[in-house]
Amino acid sequence: MAATFVSTMHGGPQLLYALFFGVALHHLSGEAKSKPGIEFCSRTLLRLGVGLLGARITAAQIAGLGWTTAAVVILGVASTIGMALVFGRRLGMTKPQSVLSGGAVAICGASAALAISAVLPRDKESDRFTLMVVVTVTVLSTIAMVVYPLIAKLLHLPPELAGLFLGGTIHDVAQVVGAGYTIDQHTGDVATVVKLFRVAMLTVVVVAVSAAFKRSREVSHKASETSGTGRQPLVPWFLWLFIVMVAVNSLGFIAQPVQDSLNFVSRACLVVAIAALGMKTSFMQLARAGWKPMMLLVAETLWLALLVLGCILVMK
Repeated sequence: MAATFVSTMHGGPQLLYALFFGVALHHLSGEAKSKPGIEFCSRTLLRLGVGLLGARITAAQIAGLGWTTAAVVILGVASTIGMALVFGRRLGMTKPQSVLSGGAVAICGASAALAISAVLPRDKESDRFTLMVVVTVTVLSTIAMVVYPLIAKLLHLPPELAGLFLGGTIHDVAQVVGAGYTIDQHTGDVATVVKLFRVAMLTVVVVAVSAAFKRSREVSHKASETSGTGRQPLVPWFLWLFIVMVAVNSLGFIAQPVQDSLNFVSRACLVVAIAALGMKTSFMQLARAGWKPMMLLVAETLWLALLVLGCILVMK
């Protein structure tokens, strides 16, 4: 509630405010009464929030983009994650860390980081690294929201190509909307649909990541849990929820007021989840992440922007 109030009254990224408020209450993470609630919010509510993101997307929106636009977006997502793996290895990052940072930049910022982290192997560094990615990618997305529309105007891009550039490169949905509609209505509409297509790719990426790290995730799960481990599902339940939401919304069964309510619940779950993750991490722990992960995220952001911009200039 505090993060939403500050964001509404003064602007700025709601998730980042929630993270900072959570970090300020880090001392509560060690108390027996609050720890179960923090764990519930940082895991269960996180997954529910990601699953309900599907209510924003329809198959018609994706089909309306056209093959060229879809190909540019897919190329951007795939190459950014591939670049993260190569460059991350040179910087000494583990594969899970590289995939997490690459997916956050390639798809939808903080929401993608939270979703991908849910299917990666867990260790004592995982929560801290996830929070570092969320902080950095949110800051970079906010900078892009201001700078990228200026680039689009400087290059005199038509609304379709300007929307592709903004929707295909800016990390978070809110910043894409803000950047697109600062140019004009048409650009904002195109940018939003392109961005939602990137969000839809979250399902494919999370399934691929879940399959790639299934064995190591089971090992880490057994090491951290003392009872009822079992085998981890290849497709987590929240991704099935995401797919069902997309399908139901595509069939027109979700009325606009219901869709607005589902979007609100999804956003609220993600805000609470990131606050809970913040409560599990201190500023000192965030500082220990060092400069290399931040450098990796900046490099990924520049790569995605230059790649999409290059494709747009060829199309133009």
